[in-house]
Amino acid sequence: MIFHVVTLFPEMLESPLRESILGRALKQGLIEVESHNLRDWAEGKHLACDDAPYGGGDGMVLKPEPLSRAVTALKHRTPNAKVLLMSPQGVPFGQQHAQRLATEEGIIFLCGRYAGFDERVRATLVDEEFSIGDFVLTGGELPALVMIDAIARHIPGVLGSADSVTSDSFTDGLLEYPQYTRPPVFNGVAVPDVLLSGDHGRINTWRREQQLLRTMLRRPDLLEKADLSADDRRMLEALVSVADRS
Repeated sequence: MIFHVVTLFPEMLESPLRESILGRALKQGLIEVESHNLRDWAEGKHLACDDAPYGGGDGMVLKPEPLSRAVTALKHRTPNAKVLLMSPQGVPFGQQHAQRLATEEGIIFLCGRYAGFDERVRATLVDEEFSIGDFVLTGGELPALVMIDAIARHIPGVLGSADSVTSDSFTDGLLEYPQYTRPPVFNGVAVPDVLLSGDHGRINTWRREQQLLRTMLRRPDLLEKADLSADDRRMLEALVSVADRS
């Protein structure tokens, strides 16, 4: 799978892509990431990619022509690539989007700067628009890197174990259960006995209970959308009953 990132600051992507899981996936050829300088598709003496907004106002707006040329050129290389716009106005990016986008042939990220994009970029060039949270960043490069990392995890071979993805938070609509490793006691806090029991049935039950409890306490909104089994609902009712008594 190939990720194209169109940006005015391609150097921003270099260091994160050399490290850890993404760096290994790139070396193994499991993914490709290419950063493209938007100015390569600009015209004129100064290769301007932005201009003042019609109607006045602060900041500069990214012009549609260079972005259109960029998308056309990259679509020629990767015809079925999805064009994604990074914007605080976009749909909140979630695990379900990462899973779906991991099946694409390629993705073209358009990274904004300044006061944003000419609206005709959204209307004529973009397939989907995403936000990584209800806050504003100085540009779309960091959101693009976040999405590349989240998407790449679902590409076969990128993680050392396929089970690593299935146990992630949000994969089944719930937060992940607590994890422990050595030493058995740290700062006076012991590893739960059940994890030392060797009884995998009890361990699985405990982990599911902890998923439900942690989600109930930290992200109750997720429970409204989660696909819970009858056993899950019984566990949740018991957890709520205990919480009500405490």
